[in-house]
Amino acid sequence: MDDGLYLGFDVGTQGTKGLLLDAGRRAVVARAGRPHGLIPDLPPGAAEQHPDTWVAALREVAAELLATPGVERARVRGIGVSGQQHGLVVLDADDRVVRPAKLWCDTTTAKEAEELSRDLGRSIPAGFTASKILWLQRHEPQHWQQVRAVLLPHDYINFRLTGNKTMEAGDASGTGFFDPLTRSFDQRAMARIDPRLAAMLPPLISAGSPAGPLSAAGATLLGVAEGIPVASGGGDNMMSAIGSGATRPGVVVVSLGTSGTAFAYSATPVVDPEGLIAPFCDSTGAWLPLLCVMNMTGVSEEIRAAFGGDLDSLTRAAAAVPAGAQGLLLLPYLQGERVPNLPAATGVLLGIRPGLLGRGHLFRAALEGTSLSLALGIERMQSLGIHSDVVRLVGGGSHNPLWRQIVADVLELPVVCLAESESAALGAAIQALWSVRRAAGHDASADEVATPFVHTSGDVVSPQALPAATYRAARARMRELTQRIFGDRPNP
Repeated sequence: MDDGLYLGFDVGTQGTKGLLLDAGRRAVVARAGRPHGLIPDLPPGAAEQHPDTWVAALREVAAELLATPGVERARVRGIGVSGQQHGLVVLDADDRVVRPAKLWCDTTTAKEAEELSRDLGRSIPAGFTASKILWLQRHEPQHWQQVRAVLLPHDYINFRLTGNKTMEAGDASGTGFFDPLTRSFDQRAMARIDPRLAAMLPPLISAGSPAGPLSAAGATLLGVAEGIPVASGGGDNMMSAIGSGATRPGVVVVSLGTSGTAFAYSATPVVDPEGLIAPFCDSTGAWLPLLCVMNMTGVSEEIRAAFGGDLDSLTRAAAAVPAGAQGLLLLPYLQGERVPNLPAATGVLLGIRPGLLGRGHLFRAALEGTSLSLALGIERMQSLGIHSDVVRLVGGGSHNPLWRQIVADVLELPVVCLAESESAALGAAIQALWSVRRAAGHDASADEVATPFVHTSGDVVSPQALPAATYRAARARMRELTQRIFGDRPNP
C-alpha cells in the first residue's frame, strides 16, 4: 500500500536509538544508536539529563540512518518519536530549557510524592512528573518562576521537530495529573500542584493524529524534507507495545531495559485497587495496564563494572552457578523502587557464605533478583485477569540467553523474543505509518497496521521444573524479607 520510508526514534535514558522502516518491503532497512549518560556528580537519588543531549544524539542517529547505502532520503514519508516517560522538561517564555530534565529514576522527590499522595487520596510515585514539579517549586523557585511550558521528553523532541507543543494520552498517563479513565487532565491535581500548571500544559492530541509537519528547523536537524508528518509519538512503553504487538488482547510483553516493565493491551481500563498496576492509556486509543520496577539492567551493569570483563564471560560464569545462586539473594533496589513503593530503599545482599562472592554468583544473583522483583508485579497482573500463554520479551536484557531462561523459570511461562529488539523505535515508526494512512483516509486499526511488521524470533524458551520450584520459594523469600527490612509502605 505504501512504499515509503518511516523514521522511528527512541530517546531513552542510556541512549537514543533509531531505525528506518521500509513499508513496502515490510522490513527495517537501517539501525543506529548513540549513548548518553546521566549528568555526573549530582546528589544521591538525583537523575538528570539536559534535553540538548537528546537533540544532539537524534541528529547523529538520523545522519547515520540516512547515510545507509541504498537509502533514499526523499522516500521518507513519516516520523515517529518514543521517549522515556515521566521526565520533566520545562521551558521559559522564549522556549528555552530552564534547567536539566529530572528523569523517571530520580527519587529526590519522594517527600513531595508522599505529600501529593496524601492530599489527593491516591498514590503518586516519586518517579511521576507531578512530584518533580512540586520539588522544583520548593527547591529552585528562581527556576520555577521562569517556567511557561511543561513537557515530557518525547513532547520536547516533537516540539524541536515541528515547533508545536503537544501531549498525548499514553505518555500523559504517567504524569500524576492526568486521568487515564477519562483521558483528560486532572484539574484537582493540577490545582494542588500549582494553579498556573494548567496554562503551562500543551493541548492533548488523539492517538493517530500528527503532532504536526516537520518544520524548517526540524528538517535541518534530521536532514530530510520540510513538511513530512511527525506522528503524535508516545512514551517508550506505549511505543514498545505497538512494536511488540501488544495492540490486541492476549499479548503480554516484558521489557528488560533500564527499568523493567510488563504491559498488555486492554480495550477497557484496568483499575488495580492496590495501585501496583498503573491504568495507563496506550497510544492507539485503548489502555495499557502496566507495572514498572525501577531496577533492571542497571543492576547487572553494576556487577559488570565492579568485576570488569564483558557480559558474555560474566554470563558464562553465572550459568555455571545453579539456580538460586546457592541461597544468595539480591534485593535489587539500588535506585529505590516503585513496585513495591520504596523510593528510599537500597539494595540488600543476603545469604552470603564463603565462596559465594565470586563474579558468577553475584552476576546470577543480579539476574535472578531483578527477575524475581518483576515477577512479584506480574502476579498482580494475573490476579486482575491479564494473562498470556507466552510472554514476549524485549529490551537490552532480552539478548542474554541465560536471562531469558531465568525469566521463563521465574514466571513459569514460555518466553519468546522478537525479531526486532528495538521495539520502541519500531513502534514509533509503525505509529507514523498508521498516522499517514489515517490522514489518507484509510480506516485500518493500529493492530492491522502493526501486525505485518511484528515477528517473533528464535525458539520458545520453556520453563524448567526444578529451577521454577527454586524460584517459587525465592519469590516468597524476597517478599518476606522486603517487608521485614523496609516495612509496610503504601503501594505506588
